[in-house]
Amino acid sequence: MAALNIKQGSSSHSAYDLRDFHSEVESSHTLAVIVDNEAGVLARVIGLFSGRGYNIDSLTVAEIDHKGHRSRITIVTRGTMAVIDQIKAQLGRIVPVHEVIDLTIESQPVERELALFKVAGTGDKRIEALRLAEIFRANVVDSTLESFVFEMTGTSEKIDAFAELMRPLGLIDVARTGVAALPRGL
Repeated sequence: MAALNIKQGSSSHSAYDLRDFHSEVESSHTLAVIVDNEAGVLARVIGLFSGRGYNIDSLTVAEIDHKGHRSRITIVTRGTMAVIDQIKAQLGRIVPVHEVIDLTIESQPVERELALFKVAGTGDKRIEALRLAEIFRANVVDSTLESFVFEMTGTSEKIDAFAELMRPLGLIDVARTGVAALPRGL
């Protein structure tokens, strides 16, 4: 029996998704979508993704222009270039969408995420958690005799690394905001 020839970037996928996953390598893309700040817009954007079987890795939404009533939706998703192009085209056809920018293609975007970590521990584990927090530049925002809550901003990879190091030291809970991103330069 011959070995399977599976290209880099392929992974297990939903049985409902009938696309040929081996035709191209999938990559992560950060999309900035400028929309009218009105009821139902986010539901329509999310509906586009769920209705076509696309996954959202990260989602953040905030108003960016109070007078113009505009919001920025930042979406991190994965797919082949053909899939990403299809997502951008379909987003652009939604009426309250003003602009769709693929920050990954435009430039290497500046991406940051905020996370809160609750870590419980005493003795050496408590001291080690504080030492690692200092190395990662995490701030202590709450402290009791049994636990800490650390606040950290950084790339998703940095937050993942910190969480993995905190797990054996008593990580209880994590809350993450999702990726906020802007293009570099002018």
